[in-house]
Amino acid sequence: QVQLVESGGGLVQAGASLRLSCAASGRTLSNYGMGWFRHAPGKEREFVATISRIGSSTGYADSVKGRFTISRDNAKNTLYLQLNRLNREETAVYYCAATRTLGVATTRWQYEYWGQGAQVTVSS
Repeated sequence: QVQLVESGGGLVQAGASLRLSCAASGRTLSNYGMGWFRHAPGKEREFVATISRIGSSTGYADSVKGRFTISRDNAKNTLYLQLNRLNREETAVYYCAATRTLGVATTRWQYEYWGQGAQVTVSS
């Protein structure tokens, strides 16, 4: 079993950037494909980005393509999400998740392990 802990959330102004980190423990991160999801008030938890086990493949929600970048450092057992040009509608709790699915995984049901979430608040 792998444990995931997000960090790097906070309050930023619209148009600003932020980098989220997700530290894994318990199992080697390279055994898992990884993803980021977000949950805004009144909305369903939605897919943001995914990356394969060795980082050779990535996938993004259309709404974040060109602004967000997912990456991983398996030597450090850490997953990252760089968020650029944030807007108010992206205020949400951001979760990292791990899956044993090979390749990229874009649905929440494919992920077995979840972090506790990091709050990102974007002000106008």
